[in-house]
Amino acid sequence: MVKVSVCIQTYNHQPFIAQALDSVLMQEMDFDYEIVLGEDESRDGTREICVGYARRYPDVIRLFLRSRKDVIYVDGRPTGRFNFTENLEAARGKYIALLDGDDYWTDPHKLQKEVDLLDSHRELAICFHRVLKRHEASGEETLAPSREPAADRLTISDLLQRNFIPTCSVMFRNRLFEEFPSWFRITPSGDWPLHILNALHGDIGYINQVMAVYRLHSSGVWSVRSPAEQKQRTVETLEILRENLDPRYDQELALSLARWRIRLLYSIAREMGGKAAMQHVPNLLMSSDMPKVTVLRASLGLVWTRILSTLELNPPAGSVF
Repeated sequence: MVKVSVCIQTYNHQPFIAQALDSVLMQEMDFDYEIVLGEDESRDGTREICVGYARRYPDVIRLFLRSRKDVIYVDGRPTGRFNFTENLEAARGKYIALLDGDDYWTDPHKLQKEVDLLDSHRELAICFHRVLKRHEASGEETLAPSREPAADRLTISDLLQRNFIPTCSVMFRNRLFEEFPSWFRITPSGDWPLHILNALHGDIGYINQVMAVYRLHSSGVWSVRSPAEQKQRTVETLEILRENLDPRYDQELALSLARWRIRLLYSIAREMGGKAAMQHVPNLLMSSDMPKVTVLRASLGLVWTRILSTLELNPPAGSVF
């Protein structure tokens, strides 16, 4: 019986996919596992590498050669979740671990440690660990999450404020919900909403060990976006969550939205100037869920940013939160 399904989704990861697969194949454990490998019709040789690995390890790797034409539409809009959700739905394990094709694991006992934690704590729906973020261009490495969690047990309330779970670190119980809701397929990001859907069914365990590397490179889907673009997509995700999650989470999501909207303003100010950011302030004032004192504080901060920029000084690095 398969205990863990490792779901790997890959597209145009030719320089990285072999290392990702090798980092899974090196795992040492006392249970059976499978690799659910979804190749999304790459154009750079990734598919050929995946086919080669599947032939070498037929008892472990289940290869799905998918087409980017197999798109699911929601309300007439194409979604980008097909390979991701199909992998998850094909998984046969009691637990699922995620790994993107451009990341890799560094600890040969990663899967064993996470399985042991979930086996011994039934109240946990998810567990994760710390990772290294590697900037491929510079070789610089930083820890993620950047702020270490305050406890080794967290809840959905913590997760609604920010996504602190690196994709390559997570393991969660399979089949915690029956099917993906339609709104999931149109969210700007897939991993954070997935973690939230799982966290509706249990707590989150944290292992304070670095056991994987998350790459930042020029072809990365998320890392190529500017800080303002990333925050805009975070705001859009939170808006979708607020529209669709149980109303009991409304206040927590409203607070999270307020914070991320202000962070977005500051990012716009740094990237495009205070004038561009100030154009967004009236929209915030019109929003009934934004505390007016928060908007006024942010506005004053943006004015100060403009003054410093005019004087050719560096704008403030922080935010109001």
